[in-house]
Amino acid sequence: MSNIITIDKKINSFTKTITVSGDKSLSIRWVLFSSLATGVSKSKNLLISEDVIAALKAIKVLGIKYKIRGNECWIFGKGFSGYKYKKNIVINAENSGTLGRLILGLLINTPYKIKLIGDKSLSKRDFKRVTNPLSKFGAKFRLSNKKNLPLTILGSKKLKPIKYVEKKGSAQCKSSILFGAMRTEGTTIIKAKKSRNHTELLCKYLNLPLKIQREKNFDLLKLKKIKKIKPLNYKIPSDISSSAFFIVLAVLVNKSKIIIKDVNINESRTGIIKILKKMGVNIIYKKKRIYKGEKIADIKIESPQIIKPIICPTTLNSGAIDEFLIIFLVAAKANGVSYFRDLGELNQKESPRLKWGEYILNQIGIQTISTNSSIKIFGNPKLNIKKNIEIKNYLKDHRVFMTSVIAALAFGGKWKIHDKDSIKTSFPNFLKIINEIKQ
Repeated sequence: MSNIITIDKKINSFTKTITVSGDKSLSIRWVLFSSLATGVSKSKNLLISEDVIAALKAIKVLGIKYKIRGNECWIFGKGFSGYKYKKNIVINAENSGTLGRLILGLLINTPYKIKLIGDKSLSKRDFKRVTNPLSKFGAKFRLSNKKNLPLTILGSKKLKPIKYVEKKGSAQCKSSILFGAMRTEGTTIIKAKKSRNHTELLCKYLNLPLKIQREKNFDLLKLKKIKKIKPLNYKIPSDISSSAFFIVLAVLVNKSKIIIKDVNINESRTGIIKILKKMGVNIIYKKKRIYKGEKIADIKIESPQIIKPIICPTTLNSGAIDEFLIIFLVAAKANGVSYFRDLGELNQKESPRLKWGEYILNQIGIQTISTNSSIKIFGNPKLNIKKNIEIKNYLKDHRVFMTSVIAALAFGGKWKIHDKDSIKTSFPNFLKIINEIKQ
């Protein structure tokens, strides 16, 4: 079966109600927290993707059993000290930066060396951002090329609490340190630039000894050693990062409406909603509620008559860091010039996403001016593509693939997009939902 998709026809106006897959960030965190729990944890609507399966395989290597049936999963936790460390353990994080970085925090007490590996894309990403703070606890690391996978970790029996300033706005770094703090006598203090807070919300829901002091530009987190975690029964809400592709499709296709059900609208994840509202898009939350600390709602979107350009406030960057590729497509159809800056973190993802975002824009005929961390996009409200476009060699970054599909459906042209299987890492049902919308 071909791993290439071709699209040569724009999508018609649509009105649809859909449900997308479970939140990837919460799915992986549920696996890790449940692996530490005393007793059986059950999830519903778990994202069954390659990244989440990699997390399940990782805890299995550490002696924790699990069972999957459909999109339900049971994890049989053995308590906070339940990992079974053996010699010559290898953990394969595959494409998942979330898994690779977070699990290192839980391994800082391993008495034997553990090797962490990943795929070609993950092996290019910076792991020093987590090994540097984790080494302060007392763990030792050896990395390839000073910052990349593969790496080996050797834990310590004399872990000590740390004080750390997290300046990048990386939820993965912050969460890895929090997991390390759970194993450490005393109180670890993190002054963290604001970023996703799923780990903190789960800590609070589980009544773990985490104190949070929220300031304007940072959060001050204080966490003590954990003795016991209760089982976590959790219905995973739908992923806003996956929803973003359909939100933008409805924005770009005239006279379209869509409702996406049961979406996680955590404030640290809704940068795309705030950005699109500034660009004139009508977005409404319906049936808002709180579920185990997370905000959930149905999201209703209608295509606007005019898309306004935006000078994007950098305060919204961390809350939209995974959505900027798709946001750039909205800017491509805006009535004027949009400007996005301080986006260097985009190039620390599965591929150099800022460069790929610009490449796609240039391919569809949009003028851009960029630096290593910023981009100006000269929008064209009458954008209509009639040429052939081929997208390949993008390190199998699932978001590059999905962004290309949305561009093809919204703007036209004849597209050949390689590495269709890349969506298996985060959103295996993406093309199925696209087909539902097209019907």
